[in-house]
Amino acid sequence: MDRRGFLSDVLATCCAGAPLLLGVLRLPSSLAQVAAQGYDPTEHLYGMGLDVNKCIGCARCVVACKTENDVPQEPHFFNTWIERYVIRDDGEVAVESPNGGIDGFGPIENAEQVRRTFFVPKLCNHCENPPCVQVCPVGATFITEDGVVLVDEDYCIGCRYCIQACPYGARYMHPEKHVAGKCTFCYHRLVKGKVPACVEACPTGARIFGEVEARATPLARFMRLNEIQVLKPHLNTKPKAYYANLDHEVS
Repeated sequence: MDRRGFLSDVLATCCAGAPLLLGVLRLPSSLAQVAAQGYDPTEHLYGMGLDVNKCIGCARCVVACKTENDVPQEPHFFNTWIERYVIRDDGEVAVESPNGGIDGFGPIENAEQVRRTFFVPKLCNHCENPPCVQVCPVGATFITEDGVVLVDEDYCIGCRYCIQACPYGARYMHPEKHVAGKCTFCYHRLVKGKVPACVEACPTGARIFGEVEARATPLARFMRLNEIQVLKPHLNTKPKAYYANLDHEVS
């Protein structure tokens, strides 16, 4: 029996909610490679700003992410996606995201009855207090020292606990690897001093990436000049995806 099968059998026999501490004391292979490159994660703390007023729903970010990170092309597999919100005069709210926004957004019916419409980029919020990390029984989902939530594919057993625990719907089961997939902030680019692919591809500057705690950075300026909101603040996950001009209807 291989390691994944063994761990799956162990999980099936464990009591619900009982902690299983496997693979905790380890240096993931991905981080070991980073250390070899001379990158020091303790010197950084990353986050992303998203300006709703600047997002035009072009989904170039979605396409760039799929290309950069080899995300399956089939619908329903996204590290990041775009939602269109349509708020009508009677208060009704309609939300759509055709193929993550890649297929474009069609005409709005009865447009004269629409109060407001806008686009919202979505992705993993890279929470400071992530539920996905708490529920992972083998330590495959973890937080790096620079604040990025990652999945160690060598340890992931495909139990889907993290997918169910994520309140932002930002995880999926990779159809070929059979491990949890999600946004990584393009970590392989960060360690080389580059920004995530979605940020680089955005034509309007709706995505701003950088250091959360540093003062002289684009993200710090974005957070100083805008009223910042996060998704589902009542859950106390402490997201590091910071929104400006976000409507209260967005969840």
